[in-house]
Amino acid sequence: MPKTSARLLALLSLLQARRDWPGALLAERLDISPRTVRRDVDRLRELGYPIVAFKGPDGGYRLDAGTELPPLLFDDEQAVALAIALQIATTTGAGIEEAAARALNTVRQVMPARLRRRIDTLQVTAVERPAVRPDAQADSGVLTALGAAVHAREVLRFDYAPASPPGPDGNGVPAPARRVQPHHLVTWGGRWYLVAWDLDREDWRTFRADRIAPRTPTGPRFTPRELPGGEVAAFVAARFRGSDGSGDWPCRGEVILHLPAAEVSRHTRDGVVEELGPNRCRLVLGSWSWPGLAAAIGRYDADIEVVGPPELKDAFAHLARRYADAATGRACIPGSAG
Repeated sequence: MPKTSARLLALLSLLQARRDWPGALLAERLDISPRTVRRDVDRLRELGYPIVAFKGPDGGYRLDAGTELPPLLFDDEQAVALAIALQIATTTGAGIEEAAARALNTVRQVMPARLRRRIDTLQVTAVERPAVRPDAQADSGVLTALGAAVHAREVLRFDYAPASPPGPDGNGVPAPARRVQPHHLVTWGGRWYLVAWDLDREDWRTFRADRIAPRTPTGPRFTPRELPGGEVAAFVAARFRGSDGSGDWPCRGEVILHLPAAEVSRHTRDGVVEELGPNRCRLVLGSWSWPGLAAAIGRYDADIEVVGPPELKDAFAHLARRYADAATGRACIPGSAG
């Protein structure tokens, strides 16, 4: 029989691996008697592990949630995954950077030497996407409150800060609280958003979490509505594209580029590339506007054949005149004479 300390660790590892364990199966896996299992469970309870016994044909034990977080056991792959996740926590926008750094230091200190070496050789530099101004961080307490309302399916009331401070002509009257049925808490581009059905506007809305100030208590429970399209990822992507819910860009065009498809694909995030030959490919791409789409296609630095639509050809002609004026210094400055 293994020593008591090793046996307790083995028992704890089993209890973490699945929800319910019949007592007889635990005894068999640990090669001990059911009586010893009961004594070891009592020892773990004394150490703060909330282990509950359940009755039934088999009878057994369950590691339950408690009032405090007890020490946990991780296998090798779990420990490495946890360390990597903590390293990239700075890009989540959840305001947990300092806590993540402290957690990573705690995990690293108790790791076996072999795992510590794996982590030390896998240093991840988390680079946030460039922005004109720093993104506001969502408060972790707000994220927790939003997630709880989503999980409980309870109507949420909150104050929603405007995108910019009210001007000097504002009447100073505070905006009424928003009332929504929260459905999903998502992250997009380093920011957190709440996808919800707005009860007053009777439409789907996407709210920035860093501008939400939840009110208490939450409202009554509700039956979730079906999200347009059925998938939250497609819904959010469509909203950020400014579309009507079809999941497509407002402007979409098709061209033939005199470049290999493999080369174009490496630089095409949201488009369709089809190989037509060794140095020719078809590209279908979308954008907010036709000039914006023409400019995006022009960055591939290749000869272009416009397949359609006519608006894309007009946009290329418009940009050609604008670039020609810029090259010759004939660009017209608004408000100037001549």
